[in-house]
Amino acid sequence: MSETYPHYIEFRHVYKTFDYPVLVDVNFHVDAGETVAIIGRSGVGKSVTLAHIMGFLKPDSGQVIVAHTDITHATEDELRRIRKKVTMVFQSGALFDSMTVEENILFSLELREDYNEANKDEIVDGLLDMVGLKAYKYSFPSDLSTGYKRAVAIARALAAEPECILYDEPTTMVDPIMSDDLANLMLRLKQELQLTSVVVTHDVDLMYRVADRVVVLYEGRVIYFGPVADLEKSDHPHIQEFIAKDEVW
Repeated sequence: MSETYPHYIEFRHVYKTFDYPVLVDVNFHVDAGETVAIIGRSGVGKSVTLAHIMGFLKPDSGQVIVAHTDITHATEDELRRIRKKVTMVFQSGALFDSMTVEENILFSLELREDYNEANKDEIVDGLLDMVGLKAYKYSFPSDLSTGYKRAVAIARALAAEPECILYDEPTTMVDPIMSDDLANLMLRLKQELQLTSVVVTHDVDLMYRVADRVVVLYEGRVIYFGPVADLEKSDHPHIQEFIAKDEVW
């Protein structure tokens, strides 16, 4: 841990504008081992926030700290080092269609410096056991449901032994049972591996299940950042309206 950057992830007065302001003076932080959810309606900057954490985008102003390192002006080489610690599970799953489930996981595994050909089957089986999909080892992504593709994507992300996982809408277009399974998996990874996580979601049930704290974005600004349990105490009218309607954003 850095004394200058004590939080694992931190946004300090981050601004980003495209055709209109997307992030406006955004401040929040994520501590090691913690799960923070980012919620808000479509177009408020949730996915743009994840893109800044991965270094795909740079802020117009402000600072982005990831893995206790200021990446605001990081080079591609520096970002590659960060991306060995921080990985992302995309909404699409981003699996290789021409590869089996096993081959998708091996692709990530082979990027590890300590990769050992001799124990690859044991590692793949262990990862698939963890996400409950060992029976699908030789299946192709086209054979899998949306939820199973997300679970395989999580297994592939874990193969790189990251410190932190970013989840982009993990339960979108997933049936309620699979949504529950994914939430249980995310909780288990946090407890067993002490993974740091950021979850972008519209799914309020998921937020309450897995998050320690929550960032609520509205018109590009953070209107709430704090414990999930205290969200309903916020006097912001937008949050009160949301709680009253009790609907998924």
